[in-house]
Amino acid sequence: MKIVLRFVILSLLAFSSFMVSADQKVYLTSLSWPPYSDKHLPDQGASIAVAKAAFKAMGYELVVDFFPWSRAVKSAKDKDSKYVGYFPEYYAKEIEQEFIFSAEMGSGPLGFVHKKSNPINWANLDDLSQYNIGTVQDYVNTAEFDQLAASGKIKVKTVISDLHNIRKVAAGRINMAVIDKNVLSYLLKTESKLSEIKNDVEFNAKLLENKKLYVCFRKGPEGERLTKIFNEGIKKIDVDKIMAKHLNL
Repeated sequence: MKIVLRFVILSLLAFSSFMVSADQKVYLTSLSWPPYSDKHLPDQGASIAVAKAAFKAMGYELVVDFFPWSRAVKSAKDKDSKYVGYFPEYYAKEIEQEFIFSAEMGSGPLGFVHKKSNPINWANLDDLSQYNIGTVQDYVNTAEFDQLAASGKIKVKTVISDLHNIRKVAAGRINMAVIDKNVLSYLLKTESKLSEIKNDVEFNAKLLENKKLYVCFRKGPEGERLTKIFNEGIKKIDVDKIMAKHLNL
């Protein structure tokens, strides 16, 4: 009888330990940025799949809520919210004032979309001063590009989404727009609003940068703790394989 009772107690303790582990949830914000992130995509997109796999490898469940980008970032800043960070994000020094960057969790080719009938050749960013270039509100581009845009040496027109910029390029309202190559390919294949112009635009031959992607955890003890957990989890998974599966590379 004692042996049976001891077995039951040990089983209950093991089950209790499992339940605590299974209930460890992490809440992050993101945006609709397919194929990297979107609530309607398989596994919610390439970047979400990577982050979930990294946390799962450490015994945590990641829950992602989707908002417009500005709200996603703002919600992650709020110390009273359940969210402890946001992603996917490019590195920018100014972001480090409020957030901790995780280990790299993939990358994406950042460049420009232009009109096929008016291709733009350029060697360095100074060559772009003669053009009107579309950007998306609150998106980080590259440090040099953003500095030149802020100084007015590069003329930028800001909108709220990549979709808006693609349509403006096709209509000739801007010369080109900053965009991730995978995002452009996805939108041209799937977005009905672009069906009539999808053959009028293309990705520029020269990249701005192959941008690394990160999770940004809010500064503080909890952010520091989860950054360490996430970074350990990233080491346990095959990031490239997961990204390739969702980006169809």
